[in-house]
Amino acid sequence: MCGRYTLAKGEGRWEFAHLRVEWTGPKRFNIAPSQFAPIIRMEQGVPVVRTLRWGLVPSWSRDASDGARLANARGETVASKPSFRAAFRSRRCVVPADGYYEWQTLGRRKQPWRFVRPAGEDFLMAGLWETWTDPGGSELETFSLITTSPNAVAVAVHDRMPVLLEGSDVGTWLEAATPADQLQGLIRSCPDDRLKVYPVHPRVGSPSQDDPGCIEALSADALAALDVPAKKEPPVSRQGELF
Repeated sequence: MCGRYTLAKGEGRWEFAHLRVEWTGPKRFNIAPSQFAPIIRMEQGVPVVRTLRWGLVPSWSRDASDGARLANARGETVASKPSFRAAFRSRRCVVPADGYYEWQTLGRRKQPWRFVRPAGEDFLMAGLWETWTDPGGSELETFSLITTSPNAVAVAVHDRMPVLLEGSDVGTWLEAATPADQLQGLIRSCPDDRLKVYPVHPRVGSPSQDDPGCIEALSADALAALDVPAKKEPPVSRQGELF
């Protein structure tokens, strides 16, 4: 899965399919499901940036709560699962990012790691979007990220990774007429040399944490210190005496 990601630069310029799209917005260091974030989709043959809520709500859902569990779509079943198959056929998007987080279980705790491009380039993650209408007629647009099996870099931390599109694959993914079998061929892990990873502080586990410190790399000493149990002070009575 992909549980969090970043747009720490606060801007992006992408070219694909002979078209260019630009975006500027607030710098985000810890984007979480249920929050709003930019996506890129085609409208009348032109790529545009829209702000949608992360966590796909199918058009047939009774309420918007389904989005909480549909932040990711497995690439192996995205074409057949009822929640995603309609969007896979005709409502695809890419989600810009400059890093994403995954958690690794280490003993009794989970250690977050941030994945980035070796030279700091942006990601364009494969996604889907949907429009849901509430009983009052108000529309909510949401999106989901597509995940696949990990490459050699990602597998050391997690058994899934987002689909990271590059070059002409971006235009192919967004093109409405692309056949389903060709789309399925784009759902794959990226080359190992296009990804690197480093540890970050566990506080990114809280969606309320969204500042530059979230993306700072932990030193080896700081990482080791997280595994040292906190020293417990002996219990003291109200009179200041040990029990």
